[in-house]
Amino acid sequence: MTVPAINYIAVLLATLSSMIVGTIWYTPKVFGNHWMKMSGVTPSGNSKDAIRPIVITLIVSFITAWVLAGAAWISFDFYGGSFLVNTLLTAAILWAGFTAARFITHDQFDGRPPGLTLLNSAHELVTVLVMALIIGVWPPA
Repeated sequence: MTVPAINYIAVLLATLSSMIVGTIWYTPKVFGNHWMKMSGVTPSGNSKDAIRPIVITLIVSFITAWVLAGAAWISFDFYGGSFLVNTLLTAAILWAGFTAARFITHDQFDGRPPGLTLLNSAHELVTVLVMALIIGVWPPA
């Protein structure tokens, strides 16, 4: 059995990129106010309340970047071609099959507005594509 080759520096940079994408995406001047209204979130005003979600986001983003890097390597090893193209396609396929599909299912049962599902799913697509771009331009040695 072959173990996927992973560039951990690229994985760490991809992890950090998710924080940057999220910060921009959910800033009040971009989609933040719209997201808060649709999701019923009211900021507490206490910056300490953000520590736990930020730590969890970093951990989960690392796992996402690590899995994406491994899956991209498997795709590249199987199909050949461009590592960057394989990584971008793998990210899009994993997003559609797991992230978007699960958001749609859960949001239907939770009664969330379709606009919120679209906003959050689009955020995840942008996040994984940026991760894929970073991982794809730094293939494992």
